[in-house]
Amino acid sequence: MLSALLRMAEQAPFYIFTAFIFAYAVGTLHMSRDLILAAVMVAACVSFISIPLFGHISDRIGRRRMYLIGAATVGFFGFLYFGMVDTAIPLLVFIAIVLSLIPHDMQYGPQAALIAEAFTPRLRYSGSSLGYQLASVIAGGPAPLIATWLFATYKSGYAIAVYIALCAVVSLASAAFMPDYTGRDISMEYDD
Repeated sequence: MLSALLRMAEQAPFYIFTAFIFAYAVGTLHMSRDLILAAVMVAACVSFISIPLFGHISDRIGRRRMYLIGAATVGFFGFLYFGMVDTAIPLLVFIAIVLSLIPHDMQYGPQAALIAEAFTPRLRYSGSSLGYQLASVIAGGPAPLIATWLFATYKSGYAIAVYIALCAVVSLASAAFMPDYTGRDISMEYDD
């Protein structure tokens, strides 16, 4: 459960920043679909560098610490993101979308190791997989639907930013309880 809840601040914002943004920016703000697609593609190219970079940094400072930094950053970034996107100024929207995956990548880089190392070797694959897939069901999949409902109800991107911040709080609390085995031998059963 901890590994699934840990991923709330990574999964939900990712689908808002890469999927919901098309409906929001094109449908609501009447922006060019090509501009939004180009921004998401550039963000993906940035992630090609930033995911391994944050994984490497987590090897130095600790996986849990890097994850906590990423979860806190995404919690605050949601407000900046919707502040920039709601201007409907193409350059600001482009920058917001390109930057949006960096807080996600701060979590995604160390995530596999953080979650896998939380399980003993005989449970590592199945435990990691169950937590990973459960997060997709509770956080990733419903995120665009929740964002759509929040916008329809409150008529503001800031309501969606509050949702992102709440997801960050769940991840921060979960990460605080996750063990961090950075730099330690994990080849033996922990209960031996």
